[in-house]
Amino acid sequence: MSRPPVPEPLPHPVVDNHCHLDIARGDEPAVPVGEALARAAGVGVPRIVQIGCDLPGARWAVEAAATYDALVAGVALHPNEAPRLPSLDDAMAEIEALAAAHDKVRAVGETGLDFFRTGEEGRAVQEESFRRHIDLAKRLDKTLVIHDRDSHEAVLRVLDSEGAPERWVMHCFSGDAEFARSCLSRGAYLSFAGTVTFKNAEPLRAALAVTPQDRVLVETDAPYLTPVPHRGRLNASYLVPLTVRAMAEVRGDDLGDLCAALDANTEAAFGGAW
Repeated sequence: MSRPPVPEPLPHPVVDNHCHLDIARGDEPAVPVGEALARAAGVGVPRIVQIGCDLPGARWAVEAAATYDALVAGVALHPNEAPRLPSLDDAMAEIEALAAAHDKVRAVGETGLDFFRTGEEGRAVQEESFRRHIDLAKRLDKTLVIHDRDSHEAVLRVLDSEGAPERWVMHCFSGDAEFARSCLSRGAYLSFAGTVTFKNAEPLRAALAVTPQDRVLVETDAPYLTPVPHRGRLNASYLVPLTVRAMAEVRGDDLGDLCAALDANTEAAFGGAW
């Protein structure tokens, strides 16, 4: 699967706050980290939050963040991963150890709920895992990164029950304006991916439009969710400018002002500069 061309650089640096540099897609292997970082920095994306969402991925994220100045890490058990585990207790113990292992592990995530890929039989374990990740984020003062697929109301129910941590992000926000307001009223940062450029995403663009400038983030979720006009091809952090320009148009923001806000918001959401 070929890589899309490099877009025009942004006028101010921004952070890709959710990426999977270790994940290959299709027949093409993951790009070497140094190459991926250089390509992103060349278009105004000099920093990335690397997310690990199973035990091997979490170990990789911690090691990568310790190795590369441009990276910080998030570690967790993805909601689709939790029901497959032989022992949630053992896996959570390792996630906690990894989360506490290095000051460049800034986040517990992605955790949450996914009612698209996991059926009724796995949802109790998913919810237990989510609750335990919320507790971990609060105890370690880490940012909570939430995966929410077809589970909007259940995510809010669990958050309200447990109490949200000080900093939390709705990764790849997928709701409408009403759901955006519900999340924002609880203190969320809303992170928008390439999906905001998709033709059928009018409710998502309405959500983006009502999000205050100090609560909006941008991400790739690479290698997935490649923005238009390259939807379906391999995504990477160097394509963030396509999403940011689309976001500025939807919001009516000056591009430079939006970039500066995205940069500052990501630092605030993930516990400061790196």
